[in-house]
Amino acid sequence: MSHFSTLRTKITDAEILKASLRDLGINTKTEADVRGYNGQRVRADLVAVLEGEYDLGWSRNSDGSFDLIADLWGVAKKHNQTELINSINQKYAVNKTLSEVKQRGLQNANVKLVVQK
Repeated sequence: MSHFSTLRTKITDAEILKASLRDLGINTKTEADVRGYNGQRVRADLVAVLEGEYDLGWSRNSDGSFDLIADLWGVAKKHNQTELINSINQKYAVNKTLSEVKQRGLQNANVKLVVQK
């Protein structure tokens, strides 16, 4: 029985996701295996290599979005999975917004980011 969970995300840009993970100090691999319980592995388009024996992975869907694939129980052994996933999503959202601003020729614009709880 697989321990892997698959969660829908709003992530659509692999390069921005990779940059966001790098910003957080997380190494990545492309077209690699996500490590799970008892040596189980599942293939993903992008893998965040975490400290310990478990990883996070993202696989592209036909609509261009990515699913998060992970053995969340295993990830939780070494990491606060909610904080980890939230920090990745937040960093991705900031980087995606900044990328969109630059694409529209607004490099010199002032961008004010407001974070609310």
